[in-house]
Amino acid sequence: MCGAFNRFPDLKIAYSEGQIGWIPYILERADVVWEDNRAWGGVAENVLRPPSELFREHVYGCFFDDAHGLRSLDAIGVDNVTYESDYPHSDSTWPRTRQIAEEQMQDLDPEAVAKIVRGNAIRMLALDG
Repeated sequence: MCGAFNRFPDLKIAYSEGQIGWIPYILERADVVWEDNRAWGGVAENVLRPPSELFREHVYGCFFDDAHGLRSLDAIGVDNVTYESDYPHSDSTWPRTRQIAEEQMQDLDPEAVAKIVRGNAIRMLALDG
């Protein structure tokens, strides 16, 4: 990241249309590489904290059909996930978006669902104040 989050501490990034199931592995791997190689290539002075910490503060994963990702919420962080429909693409959940979302998230507690379908996007886009 070349220190972008240090220079722009309020920057938020949404990884749209990418689903979320891959995120736990990437965070784990990025932290290992950061720890093992931060003295190389100017990383130490630019990336001051583990990538997983920066992710939790700045990055949101978006999904519309990712059962594996939902089972991995504890590793991703429920505060870093938003629901999307991918409309108008051919693999979109539209026009059954609400039904599909309810089916996919039926085993989550209501607070987690509220964050995923509304609260996290409001916070990410700073629409709450």
